[in-house]
Amino acid sequence: MDMDSASSVVLQALTQATSQDTALLKPAEEQLRQWETQPGFYSVLLNIFNNHMLDVNVRWLAVLYFKNGIDRYWRRVAPHALSEEEKTSLRAGLITNFNEPVNQIATQIAVLIAKVARLDCPRQWPELIPILLESVKGQDGLRQHRALLTFYHVTKTLASKRLAQDKRLFQDLASGIYSFACSLWSHHTDCFLQQVVAGEQAQALGSLERTLLSLKVLRKLTVHGFQEPQQNVEVMGFLNAVFERLKQFLECSRQVGPESPCREKLEKTTILYTKVLLDFLEVHPCAFIPLIQRSLEFAVSYVFTPAGEGLAFERFTVQCMNLIKTIVKNDAYKPCKNMEDSKPESLEAHKIKTAFFTHPTLTEIGRRLVSHYFLLTEEELAMWEEDPESFGTLTDTWHTATNPCTEVLFLDIFHNYSQTLTPVLLEMVQNLQGPTNVEDPVQLLMKDAVYNAVGLAAYELFDNVDFDQWFKNQLLCELQVRHNRYKLIRRRVIWLIGQWISVKFKSDLRPLLYEVILSLMQDPDLVVRIETATTLKLNILFSIFSLLFQLLQQVNECDTKMQVLHVISCVIERVSIQIRPYVGCLVQYLPLLWRQSEEHNMLRCAILTTLIHLVQGLGAESKNLYPFLLPVIQLSTDVSQPPHVYLLEDGLELWLVTLENSPAITPELLRIFQNMPALLELSSENLRTCFQIVNAYIYLSASDFLQSYAEGLCKSFCDLLKDITNEGQVQVLKVVEIALKVSPVLGAHMFQPLLPSVFRGVVDGERYPVVMSTYLGIMGRVLLQNASFFSVLLTQMAGEYNQEVGQLLGVVIEMWVDRMDNITQPERRKLSSLALLSLLPSDNSVVQEKFCGIVNICVEALHDVMTEDSDTGTFKDCMLMSHLEEPKLSDDEEPPTEQDKRKKLLALEDPVHSVSLQQYVYEKLKAQQALMGDQGFGALMETVDTEIVRQLQEFLQGL
Repeated sequence: MDMDSASSVVLQALTQATSQDTALLKPAEEQLRQWETQPGFYSVLLNIFNNHMLDVNVRWLAVLYFKNGIDRYWRRVAPHALSEEEKTSLRAGLITNFNEPVNQIATQIAVLIAKVARLDCPRQWPELIPILLESVKGQDGLRQHRALLTFYHVTKTLASKRLAQDKRLFQDLASGIYSFACSLWSHHTDCFLQQVVAGEQAQALGSLERTLLSLKVLRKLTVHGFQEPQQNVEVMGFLNAVFERLKQFLECSRQVGPESPCREKLEKTTILYTKVLLDFLEVHPCAFIPLIQRSLEFAVSYVFTPAGEGLAFERFTVQCMNLIKTIVKNDAYKPCKNMEDSKPESLEAHKIKTAFFTHPTLTEIGRRLVSHYFLLTEEELAMWEEDPESFGTLTDTWHTATNPCTEVLFLDIFHNYSQTLTPVLLEMVQNLQGPTNVEDPVQLLMKDAVYNAVGLAAYELFDNVDFDQWFKNQLLCELQVRHNRYKLIRRRVIWLIGQWISVKFKSDLRPLLYEVILSLMQDPDLVVRIETATTLKLNILFSIFSLLFQLLQQVNECDTKMQVLHVISCVIERVSIQIRPYVGCLVQYLPLLWRQSEEHNMLRCAILTTLIHLVQGLGAESKNLYPFLLPVIQLSTDVSQPPHVYLLEDGLELWLVTLENSPAITPELLRIFQNMPALLELSSENLRTCFQIVNAYIYLSASDFLQSYAEGLCKSFCDLLKDITNEGQVQVLKVVEIALKVSPVLGAHMFQPLLPSVFRGVVDGERYPVVMSTYLGIMGRVLLQNASFFSVLLTQMAGEYNQEVGQLLGVVIEMWVDRMDNITQPERRKLSSLALLSLLPSDNSVVQEKFCGIVNICVEALHDVMTEDSDTGTFKDCMLMSHLEEPKLSDDEEPPTEQDKRKKLLALEDPVHSVSLQQYVYEKLKAQQALMGDQGFGALMETVDTEIVRQLQEFLQGL
């Protein structure tokens, strides 16, 4: 690409590509895409975005195209890779000027330099770091800032490389520049603090920006630049200095008003200091041990003493809590149960923690967590009054920025120091027993907070709280207080019961609870925790389901609708088929809700989950839902539709349960299978469910399904088998096995292209046992139930192996006998015996030669399937099934699906379950004896081990 002529045409194309007119935009984008692989294109882009006289949007686009080109064409092995000469020129051009006036473009240039550095630094670009360091030292404010910005992005990118060699290179870099980075950070920090005191706001903002960037560099160097940082004096000196700097910045935050231009960056920098400590603690827990004491003192003082009062930003409190939590629960700081097996570092850390977390300290932390951080704020209470539903959704997903961290910290500390904190919490509970004055908001908020703590710590308090007595004597009464201000406690108490119900709650108290739940669900206050309603009795099922349905119609928030649907799903799952009389309204409403939720895929996922449980509850009656149900499945499992990204997993599950509960195939149900080929091509984690769906179609209507789809399915399977794990192969082969089981003739015909590979697997002695077992299962079905097809297949394979038919049959039998131990399922072992016995009677010399092996397999199978009647002393085949009435189900057992019934009917016709192996062995041996005569048969039996013969005779006694 000629630079002079190219610059103008590329500039014109970039200008058109920034246009809002698609007639100009589309051709320009296509032209730029074609130029991406042209030599010299990126040199032109470099000249364009370095020209500060050009339009900002054009320069911005030039930077983006250059950045994208690095990802695609900078590596030497990439197709259309840039030449080494052009890359050398580009690297030099990128670091000649650090004077970009536009912040956004400067950031993008810094990022693209870092991308090149990731690939080329330090070997191909050794001058990068020295030039950056030299530019950072300069006096020009803009140049210094841009160089520092680039320095940060380069450091961040190099620190992210994870290969051992790259780590060593970064460690070499860190050791060489760490002193300079520390002095740079210290200098800019001092300048900022001095300028703040002097009231020089504009200069302070510039110094703060440089402080932030230099601290970001130090964070990466400190955390990732040293293998044993505790041995480096400068690193540990910097980390200790962090605490002093934090105090200085926190003091600044109190002095600087909320309107100050420094305010936002001041908070960012303060948070970044805490991130340095947290990152170092995570990556180097042992090196952090000398900092544990100081970290705990610092964090606890700001979170749990008056020192932290007046700080305007919550994120600092959150970071301090994270620091305490990480130290408390860090496994590296916990000694082994046997102290002698503990590492010295663990013992030292444990000693420091034990000395710090004294009884008074823990007591104060526990009390303050509950009495200060668990309290609802005035803002939250106002939100509750204005929009109860939004408040309920918000509180279920952590009601403030601090709260999730507060509750996690409370649980971690309570778990590790429960002996100290349990009495503290129980005392707080005791102080709040009895009626609460509804006119005292402080007491109401405190009771809510304490009950929250008791609910969170339910498992820890199991042995210390008689929850049943508490429920009867206190909580039940509180749920019956109807005063509007007491709704805070009603809500918390029902949540508290929900936390304890799976921990410690007597079943005979549940009727009382159900009555309360019904009452609360009629309360217009929507923040009641309805999850507690999922432990139901049928005598209130109609009321509870009606109320849930009413609630579903009344609420507006997506999250609330999802919660109600979740509870409805739990109810349906719990009561199973007994839900059928009550779902009419829900069935009518769900199509409307589905249409309304077109833009809310997560709500649609909740609808799919509800439909799954609904279909399972309705069983065969779910066919009445097909006008709504089948289009939902169609959309959810169509990979050409964007929503499938969210809906696919639940959609496949719904498809499967719909098939399992379908009483008969319908054209619409059959048509949905058109989605399956694309799903099989994905080879995703949902592949197992896809195979289950295929099997369900075969069980439902093998004839219709195989005639419609077997050809395409067989092609998909052949493609899958080329590149799939052994477990995946087994799943594919099981489909073929089931097809042969359901329809031996049609199955063999439809999956004919796959059977030669199965035959080869048997003959060649497949080494993976589970795959071999499945191969033999398929061969057994073909040989036993479609002998003519087996004969054709044997002849075809004999030609492929260039062997006589009889000779190849001998190889198959010999391999079958040899690999019988690969078959672990009793059904397949019996099938193999029946299949090999079906070769008898035979005058074929090969079969007679393998007679001993066939008898051995039969005796093994007889041991598997025969059980002795203790009364008569005779044997019977335990795998035989009859048409006797189904046994009655217990309350805990799920009723059989339509597919279960189909499998039962199929089993009644399956030779494995309808033919007595004992009788079959006897008849086949008798027929062989009749064919050969007594003398010939006697000679044949002499080839069998005498112990095997004795066992055989014992099994055949009485026949």
